[in-house]
Amino acid sequence: MRRRGARRAVTSYVLLLPSLIGIGAFLLLPILVVAWLSVHSWNLLGPMEFVGLRNWRSVLRDPAFGHALLVTSALTAIVVPMQTVLGFAVAALLARRGVHGLRVMYALPWMCAPVAVGVVWQWMFAPTGGALNAVLGRRIEWLSDPALALPSVAAVSVWANFGYVALFFLAGIRAIPREILDAGALDGATGWHRIRWLVLPLLRPTMFFVLVTGVLTAFQTFDTVYALTKGGPGDRTDVVAMRMFSEAFDAARPGRAAVMALVVFAVLVAITIAQHRYFRNRTTYEF
Repeated sequence: MRRRGARRAVTSYVLLLPSLIGIGAFLLLPILVVAWLSVHSWNLLGPMEFVGLRNWRSVLRDPAFGHALLVTSALTAIVVPMQTVLGFAVAALLARRGVHGLRVMYALPWMCAPVAVGVVWQWMFAPTGGALNAVLGRRIEWLSDPALALPSVAAVSVWANFGYVALFFLAGIRAIPREILDAGALDGATGWHRIRWLVLPLLRPTMFFVLVTGVLTAFQTFDTVYALTKGGPGDRTDVVAMRMFSEAFDAARPGRAAVMALVVFAVLVAITIAQHRYFRNRTTYEF
């Protein structure tokens, strides 16, 4: 029996080995490299110099990095609720009148390259000859107006991601047993009450996944901002990913960029733990 158990354990670890190698090479090792870079000074060409916590003190006292965190938080606060609500609404409609072609159509923006999406929307937002201004019949500086730049970037992110969110909600709605919905209908639950008291509580596992991945994606927004505004006008769309890119390559200070990446990593871990604790006692995974 012991020999059989040892053989099964060895077989299990052998089957897990490819995944463990992938996690180590593409997740754990990069984190260690970034942590190592954070305590070194390097200009991408010359030798590295150990500087201890100097990069940390410099970044944590840098108002530009604090501003980038605020801008990213504002972008996340706009994008995540909007794409969640819109994705759920689309999923509810598709669940009632499911058309496979519509599912593909809603998912197409998410499958497109973010830079390509940014280029297309840059033309849509163009003050002269842009499609939006042509439809509205007036000139609006969507990307150069400090008050409109961040909402415009957020709108593009929502447009690109809500179809992806809708597919998960649709899968969750399809997984709800019909008997539960029929029982609710017999008790008089219709319309909004059916959604509020039956569908949404049973979709909490899906909601947890959508919110966690939505926050992670919003905090890592780079391609869309780079294609649309490059962080401008001024610093109104200077998200943390743009700030890290600028520090690492424009200013040739990868040590500072590494510190920023670790700070963002810590923030995202804290947000994910808070979300997990909120949903932990409010979620059922069995019907």
